[in-house]
Amino acid sequence: MPSLESSSKPPPPTLEGGILAHPPGAILVVDDHDLLRLGVRALIEAQTASSGASIEVFEAASAAEALALYDRHRESIRLVLLDLALPDTHGLSGLAEFRLRHPSARIVVLSGTGNTSLAQGAVALGASAFLPKSADLKEVVGFIRACGLLEPDASEASPSAAVPKAPGGYAESARASAWQELTPRQMQVLQWVLDGKANKEIAQLANLSEGTVKNHVSTILLLFGVRSRAQLISSLR
Repeated sequence: MPSLESSSKPPPPTLEGGILAHPPGAILVVDDHDLLRLGVRALIEAQTASSGASIEVFEAASAAEALALYDRHRESIRLVLLDLALPDTHGLSGLAEFRLRHPSARIVVLSGTGNTSLAQGAVALGASAFLPKSADLKEVVGFIRACGLLEPDASEASPSAAVPKAPGGYAESARASAWQELTPRQMQVLQWVLDGKANKEIAQLANLSEGTVKNHVSTILLLFGVRSRAQLISSLR
């Protein structure tokens, strides 16, 4: 005989006419500036107040906090707004780590710079869009609307990746290609290099020999067209 607890489970939400409604979506805003997170939250709440959409907004101030939140709420989070300049990231390392752990996550990159090569690298890593912070926050909300998250009965769309329009050259396209060619292990090594760790430290963290780590670092330098770790860090920040 089924227990009362199992039989009292509420039915899934429905729209008028008995049609199943879309499950509530959630957005994760990752930025170390309180005002930006509050601004995005306020705009989303203002937009959804009239439409009746149910949007939960999670907030994180670091990449580590964001990854932990996504781990707990991955079933409901349908969009991640990710700042590149976080206390525990360098350049695209935060995005790379997110993509490694959650390859199916839809991520929109927020950046304080409109650097074209950085934008191309972000899109090459799988970001859905690259939005400079200098733009009006309404553009961010516009992208969220394009994803179908602000209307309760809209089907979820897939907006095309957005990159700032700027003259591109060989260096920019080569750098974007470099991100695509990195293996998961090389991405991990690159993140440790950007964190300032020496080959010996990386070898201990990755359980590899120093020679193998050195080979990975040499390959990464070659892919990005730089000659030293210092040049690599400078070019990706």
